[in-house]
Amino acid sequence: QGGMVVAFVLAVVMNVGSYWFSDRIVLSMYKAQELGVNDAPALHRMVDELARKAGVQKPRVYLVPQDAPNAFATGRNPQNGIVAVTRGIVNLLSPDELRGVLAHEMGHIKNRDILVQTIAATIGGTIVMVANMVKWMTIFGFGGRDDEGGGGNPLFMLLMAILAPIAAMIVQMAISRSREYLADRTGAELSGTPGALADALEKLEAYSRRIPLQGGNPATENMFIVNPFAGFSMGSLFSTHPPIAERVARLRAMGGRRY
Repeated sequence: QGGMVVAFVLAVVMNVGSYWFSDRIVLSMYKAQELGVNDAPALHRMVDELARKAGVQKPRVYLVPQDAPNAFATGRNPQNGIVAVTRGIVNLLSPDELRGVLAHEMGHIKNRDILVQTIAATIGGTIVMVANMVKWMTIFGFGGRDDEGGGGNPLFMLLMAILAPIAAMIVQMAISRSREYLADRTGAELSGTPGALADALEKLEAYSRRIPLQGGNPATENMFIVNPFAGFSMGSLFSTHPPIAERVARLRAMGGRRY
């Protein structure tokens, strides 16, 4: 029990730090530069309009100097929101499609997804830490021999130590995927053009496989609108994103390009 408390405290500290500083870390990681209104007036007009519709404070706008077409939102709450787009996505998409993508990212900010993911990561991190402690205790013979109920069986404990992190990862993936669906729906409602967002997702999937993000960390995958590492051989094996085809189908089912 003491070990579980320590693991939980460590997971909380790590993830609270991530919650407060993840925006600075990821912006620095991808060398993102803030765009003023004069730098990208059309982009700022879209962001301003969508923020007003979403009822949130206008987020700051950043540009990631990469040709891989993608976008992400960060910031610990709607009052500290940030929307970042890559050079590639600005060049690739039509104005309506780009507006749909920005609306999706505004959906993440409106729905407080950074907080949701932080809570999920805290729970998952605790499970992983406890599992690792159990694994090493079992390997070095500190797991006990009380076979009653199987709880002290070393093989049983080792098996649980291996399976628990996998289960935690699956739960985190499920949460991340559900938030992507919700952001798609929120974005479609904010923009009024679900078809444009669907078109954008299809383009982004095709181009992301040919031009994956360079120099990034796979741990940031869930932040992006599409898997930025899909072009790598293992990039989509444990993707935090739902299949693009399913996302597109749901958006198409919402109606035409405007409603």
